[in-house]
Amino acid sequence: MPQTLSLLCLPCAGASATMYLRWRRFLPQWVRIVPVELPGRGARMGEAFADNYEALVAQLCDEQAEAMQGGDFALFGHSMGALLAHGMSSRLHDAGRTLPRALLVSACAAPSQRDPERFEGKDDDASLTADLRKQGGTPEDVFASAELMRITLDALGADYRICRSFAHDAATGNPPLPMPVHAFAGRHDDIDIQRIEAWSSETAGTFTLDVFDGGHFFIRQHEAAFLEALVRRLGQVIAQEKTHAPHALA
Repeated sequence: MPQTLSLLCLPCAGASATMYLRWRRFLPQWVRIVPVELPGRGARMGEAFADNYEALVAQLCDEQAEAMQGGDFALFGHSMGALLAHGMSSRLHDAGRTLPRALLVSACAAPSQRDPERFEGKDDDASLTADLRKQGGTPEDVFASAELMRITLDALGADYRICRSFAHDAATGNPPLPMPVHAFAGRHDDIDIQRIEAWSSETAGTFTLDVFDGGHFFIRQHEAAFLEALVRRLGQVIAQEKTHAPHALA
């Protein structure tokens, strides 16, 4: 194994990349967590929110160029973060740049299976708050604080605009990526499991799917089991356990 594998982690809609910091306490030393902060939150609070998917993907590829040098890195994203991680992988591939060792996607329908109406009508505080409640994963102290709610709702609204700006062209879509894709899903998420299984068409390599009890935020509800699976998949990537057999669902 290399000394470390950098795991660049992209946050879900409305969140800061600090959501991944706690993983550093539980993952082996060879996994180096690199939280990828988006404009307008966390340490980048003073910056304007992004409002276009393609532009944000290009910006992130440029900003994370140093972290992606050498090739000993993988991309992970939860929900919207998975869509951004896929966009970064595709852009790196199209540009002939160093590719991640693997793409790991969580709680996100494949690009070809996204619901274009999912984010319609969610552009005011009431609808955004209701969606936060529905998805779960937001601590109660956030709902109890007017200041934290303002920060969260502003970020969530901006991120939903990003999601609405994403367009999948079924006729010319990107070719399968030459890297493993490992998907993770919650058994009780609103996203149908078949829409997550469709990530298998995004890779020319190995595809796996790990399913957990819990809803959209199973990564928190069943964190220990999820992190165990994450480390297992990363270990397979490091060991280069690649096969030309058909995609496997695990």
